[in-house]
Amino acid sequence: MPDRAPTMRDWIGFMVMVVGMFMAILDIQIVSSSLSEIQAGLAASSDEATWIQTSYLIAEVISIPLSGLLARLLSTRVLFSLSAAGFTLASALCAMAWDINSMIVFRALQGFIGGAMIPTVFATAYSFFPPSKRNMLSVLMGLIATMAPTLGPTIGGYITEISSWHWLFLANLAPGILVAGAVWLLVDVDRPDWSLLPGLDYLGLLFMAVFLGSLEFVLEEGPRDDWFEDHLIQIFAVVSAIGGLLFVWRVLTYRQPIVDIRAFANRNFLIGCSFSFVIGIGLYGSTYLLPLYLSHIRNYSALDIGVVMIVTGAFQFMSAPVAGRLANHLDPRAMLAFGLGLFGLGAYLQSLLTAEWGFWEFFLPQACRGFALMFLFIPINAAALGTLPAERVKNASGLYNLMRNLGGAVGLAAINSVLNDRFALHWKRLVESLPAGNPNVEAFLDQAQHGMQGAMGGQSAAGAVRMLGDLVHREAQVMTMADVQFLMGLLFVSGIFLVPLLRRPRGAVAADH
Repeated sequence: MPDRAPTMRDWIGFMVMVVGMFMAILDIQIVSSSLSEIQAGLAASSDEATWIQTSYLIAEVISIPLSGLLARLLSTRVLFSLSAAGFTLASALCAMAWDINSMIVFRALQGFIGGAMIPTVFATAYSFFPPSKRNMLSVLMGLIATMAPTLGPTIGGYITEISSWHWLFLANLAPGILVAGAVWLLVDVDRPDWSLLPGLDYLGLLFMAVFLGSLEFVLEEGPRDDWFEDHLIQIFAVVSAIGGLLFVWRVLTYRQPIVDIRAFANRNFLIGCSFSFVIGIGLYGSTYLLPLYLSHIRNYSALDIGVVMIVTGAFQFMSAPVAGRLANHLDPRAMLAFGLGLFGLGAYLQSLLTAEWGFWEFFLPQACRGFALMFLFIPINAAALGTLPAERVKNASGLYNLMRNLGGAVGLAAINSVLNDRFALHWKRLVESLPAGNPNVEAFLDQAQHGMQGAMGGQSAAGAVRMLGDLVHREAQVMTMADVQFLMGLLFVSGIFLVPLLRRPRGAVAADH
């Protein structure tokens, strides 16, 4: 609880901070629909281009848990202003990148510096503003944290289509400068504590960077390189495990740890972080799968994909006032159970997809998922951060936001592994179901060959076989994506069984209110 009531200046400053957080989260996904254009512009290979996104994620994952200590050391105002200014400068450098190596370095710089903005907003909301305002603030932060990844590919594809990929980064300059300046002038929520500087745990920072950076590398590269069949993946997995053990030992024994993992002793915080991990899987997983289907199966353009995906965002906006109002009257655990069930239902409905699905077929599954997100985010925020002492919220906020990003990284790695394994299985089964002499197969080949005779002449038989192969490939892809959606739905529904373990956060209404 702050020593004074927040003023209008405080509220404006906080809203500006939210804009900065939106920029940092948006830039995780804004390049995803434009990687091929950036790859061509920098003369990079497809494997190299994936590091444009991976380098940002690795750097941000390292930065987020560090933000708590930096906020106490520098103050919220100084840390956020420096983070916004550095993020803006790194964005300009990304736009000026001359090859893939410079782009990867600048993206890592952008992710590391900008990552501090995300948990700092959460910490400010729960340590400075009174409990009576937290539901409203949770709605606002939930919209930003869940909308930004959803809108990233759409905005990125639109910007690239109307101008060039350079504007994916140049678009950050004006708002970044405004955010940095406004926060410096308006935000005054705490004071710097320079006494922390002499005891800063540089060794713990090194162990954390090695642990999280190596883990993120394994999760990103594992599905592409057949996991532990690859020698480099094996090395980074061992390095991550050793770094993780050393990091845990250091933060438990050092007098001034870089991260306070003892917050996990709070049951609500531990379970809340677990749910944040699950949200990361659903949020980033669904944002990854739907564009994959629409581009590979339906051959949609970036703009067409954006039109389909905007449904999720629209229903998030629609649910925000509903969830915000209900949060004042319902037990947050009941809201959380509803959100988990509704998100699981949306994922299950999407598991019924076929190769002909378009906007209207995806409408209801996306509506369910979009409407569910605010019913997930508000109670999880309250559960994880609302039961901690104010002095521990800054550190805990970094861990809480880290879990969402790690959930996304682990989820995407698992999704890609399932896609590879289940595609091989479905391909094999489909091929086995089409033996030579099958009358349906023969009829398809005859019809396809007849239709190609004018255009391909003697090559029409081979063309018909290729057409059949493409059809089998497409159906195997669709069945594989359906399997992933079903598993995701099962994960969310299973999460309902954890809800009774949560304690009601301070200030929350009783279930029978």
